[in-house]
Amino acid sequence: MKNGRRWLNRTVLGVGLASLLSDLSHETVTALLPVFLASMGGAAAALGAIEGFADGFSTVAKLWGGWLADRLRRRKPLCAGGYGFMAVSPLVIASAAAWPTVLVGRVLAWISRGIRTPARKALMADAVAPDQYGRAFGFERAMDTTGAIAAPLAVFALLGIGFEHRTLILASAVPSLLAALAIVFLVREKTDRAPIETPFLRTFTGFDAGFREFLGAVGLFGLGDFADTFFILYAASVLSPEVGADRAAGIAVALYAVHNALYAVWSYLGGWIADRGSRPFLLAGGYLCAASAVAGLLFGVRGVPELAIVFALAGTGVGIYEALEDTIAASLLPSRLRGSGFGLLAVVTGLGDLLSSLLFGALWSAFGVRVASLCAVLPMLAGTAFVLHLGRSRSWR
Repeated sequence: MKNGRRWLNRTVLGVGLASLLSDLSHETVTALLPVFLASMGGAAAALGAIEGFADGFSTVAKLWGGWLADRLRRRKPLCAGGYGFMAVSPLVIASAAAWPTVLVGRVLAWISRGIRTPARKALMADAVAPDQYGRAFGFERAMDTTGAIAAPLAVFALLGIGFEHRTLILASAVPSLLAALAIVFLVREKTDRAPIETPFLRTFTGFDAGFREFLGAVGLFGLGDFADTFFILYAASVLSPEVGADRAAGIAVALYAVHNALYAVWSYLGGWIADRGSRPFLLAGGYLCAASAVAGLLFGVRGVPELAIVFALAGTGVGIYEALEDTIAASLLPSRLRGSGFGLLAVVTGLGDLLSSLLFGALWSAFGVRVASLCAVLPMLAGTAFVLHLGRSRSWR
């Protein structure tokens, strides 16, 4: 333990528990969403619109939430409130009779994520030493993904004994409320921080060239990094002709659990390696894993073993790059602007999610999944190359 500080303290643990519970909630909805939409007559285009617009609203909320996290003297209430507000989303989605209502519920969920995320990350960065960022952010991502593992497994089991989709979606509101309580009772916040007084737009001009270049690489990769729910939809669609729609949906959810298991393992492992090795090169490795998963769709994999490899690559990739993006951002940002910086990072990733999900869904519907996958994998590889270039030319650890 360096600098006399423990990285696994009350704040890191509280944020981790909140992430676990929150992900248990929204990943339950995520696992059920493709089949739930199909029952209403929605398919790839509707899913793309829902995920894309939800990510877009989340992006705006993160930008404002990041600035507000630096503007307020206390970040903790903003973080806790965002977790609590997310409980409204499952109530709306469970009441839906058509996909536009699902869109409203998903947007509410992602706005709540947007408001709380920069404050949460700033609280984390303030709670540990710089040489502990990888482990702290990796632990938070691993806890987040533990919820994402438990959710599809629970959904798979509960569907098998007769629970209905709407009932499970409705029940997912409870973990969101518990997540807010974890922030309230466990997280500690520094009381000596001076809030910024910079106007909203001017705040985002105060970052140096290193952080801006990093955002460029993240944004380029994000133009192809569509929502993971498309992997579920792809697996269900290619397996249905062989095993039937119900069985295919169950297998797709189980494969998503594999995705999330690797996501959890590599979130912490990637963060642990990042505290000891080259952060940009590890980030590029995560990007390459994610691009390889999309290449599996491009080449038309169909069997369960091949699909398992695709889901495993996707989970490994997102586990590494989410932990590493936060770790590198924390090391590049000054403490007083961490909320705004994390908000701006979220804008870049959110816009990428918006554009890539909308484009992928539209191209899949119009031209097929292979054309959509080709258009996704090219910017992902370009972003990977840019990160490698920055790793050689910049003094990032």
